[in-house]
Amino acid sequence: MKTQRLVSLCTAVLAAGAFTACTDNDSASGDAIEVTSTNDECIVSVEEAPSGTLTFNVSNEGDKPTEFYLLGSDEQQIVGEVENIGPGLERKMVVTASEGDYFTSCKPGMTGDGIKAPFTVTHGD
Repeated sequence: MKTQRLVSLCTAVLAAGAFTACTDNDSASGDAIEVTSTNDECIVSVEEAPSGTLTFNVSNEGDKPTEFYLLGSDEQQIVGEVENIGPGLERKMVVTASEGDYFTSCKPGMTGDGIKAPFTVTHGD
């Protein structure tokens, strides 16, 4: 009897934890930010977004695999990344970002410093 209650309690705790750990990747505040990577461009649909959960839809329109990064203000800290996006493919990157200055970066051919642009996260609602 005591063992059965303990098993039931453990099952309930694990089930509750499983539900709270799930994150809906489509629940970003506002619309997704579109990113188009080519062999020589990194086109990001907006230059700023409100703080919170951000979703970047990255499309590779080049003929080499690419990577996409959201970098911190020092251009070194990686806040989020998606790698190995083949030509003609799309990937989604979901990050949580607080208010501040960032950089976006595409890396066509997955080499070099990448094509960077400033990106600002504003105070959310």
